[in-house]
Amino acid sequence: MKYGGVWDVVMCLGVVLVLLQCSIAVAEVVTCSGMVPMVYRSDKISISDFGAVGDGTTLNTKAFREAIYRIEHLRRRGGTLLYIPSGVYLTESFNLTSRMTLYLANGAVIKASQDTSNWPLIAPLPSYGRGRERPGGRYMSFIHGDGLHDVIITGENGTIDGQGDVWWNMWRQRTLQFTRPNLVEFKDSRGIIISNVVFKNSPFWNIHPVYCSNVVIRYVTILAPHDSPNTDGIDPDSSSHVCIEDSYISTGDDLIAVKSGWDEYGIAYGHPSDDITIRRITGSSPFAGIAVGSETSGGVTNVLAEHITLSNTGIGIHIKTNIGRGGIIRNITVSNVFMDTVRKGIKIAGDVGDHPDENYNPNALPVIKHVRIKDVWGQKVLQAGLIKGIKNSPFTDICLANVHLTGSSGSRNGPWTCSDVSGGAVQVSPSPCSELISSSQFGACSVPF
Repeated sequence: MKYGGVWDVVMCLGVVLVLLQCSIAVAEVVTCSGMVPMVYRSDKISISDFGAVGDGTTLNTKAFREAIYRIEHLRRRGGTLLYIPSGVYLTESFNLTSRMTLYLANGAVIKASQDTSNWPLIAPLPSYGRGRERPGGRYMSFIHGDGLHDVIITGENGTIDGQGDVWWNMWRQRTLQFTRPNLVEFKDSRGIIISNVVFKNSPFWNIHPVYCSNVVIRYVTILAPHDSPNTDGIDPDSSSHVCIEDSYISTGDDLIAVKSGWDEYGIAYGHPSDDITIRRITGSSPFAGIAVGSETSGGVTNVLAEHITLSNTGIGIHIKTNIGRGGIIRNITVSNVFMDTVRKGIKIAGDVGDHPDENYNPNALPVIKHVRIKDVWGQKVLQAGLIKGIKNSPFTDICLANVHLTGSSGSRNGPWTCSDVSGGAVQVSPSPCSELISSSQFGACSVPF
């Protein structure tokens, strides 16, 4: 098996996650299942009805496109469910349509073709101004939705496999002509549910809702090797009312990263990410567990991340931006985090990430304020934390409470490093930097915990 014992790890961490949920509270576990209702669709069709063959070698692009064309044009009341039976269905990229459910049965695999020569190109996102990796357009995501509503991707833990190694090698060899495709992207869409599916080996970011609203992602597993480049797990981008919960993610980049546009393009587009809930996530990554940024030019507000379990991760909690980004990062709360074997526990920095071109405005300074990080426990943490603000735009109202990060075998870890920041801290070990004024009443923090 390519991942070795990863499924054993998933099962083990799944048990840990269940136990963690039980210890959170005696009361009923809070979920966001009511944000977007799961719709029952009485009209059902099977991909087999359109000639698809699940032998892993037959190319089924025509079958997928014809089935979705049928759903789009017949417009059955209540929409239509497209059933993918057990088998391995090789296909090129395809578009979804509104009022449909893509349902993967137990043992069903939708596998991306590795022939990149026919991969469709689409325009760059206006909030990025160009492809994220290369100038110009970008390759369309493997499964794509643009301007849709009422779409569900679910099933019995079937798999969507991006077969991304061919793309990773192009990136490593610097032969990419355009930005790599995401595994799943919804753009300008609303009323989206993604649940009970395994996503693996994405060419680039795994799940990317951009300019979307009312999105629920839950009970998913996302897998990619730790050396796979830029395989972020879930990236809500210039989107609002997004809930991500009860999932396991192990990838080569940030597990979850909230974004909102890149430098002058994101500032001009002006579409923030707002009301993002992240809860009961377990995972591992050489980069960040929970991240905000670094592309935050449209602004990021009102993010809640809670009950997070991380292991073998680069940075546990990472809020990142840069000069030229502009935008405001405000009202970020991260709580009830456990991390084990982490390079850096907490990092909030204003010097992270590159620029799309030389036209960014060096006077467009980001603002970070009202950040709450509380109830965090870590062991085998190499450095507790770093908070590095911007000289002419210091980070304000950064408050830490009940944060305890120990080194290996209880030894001391690297001290906190801070600059251009103000806020408060209480019950933090090792002792935080002097810029964070300790106060049992959180007097330095204008918004209480």
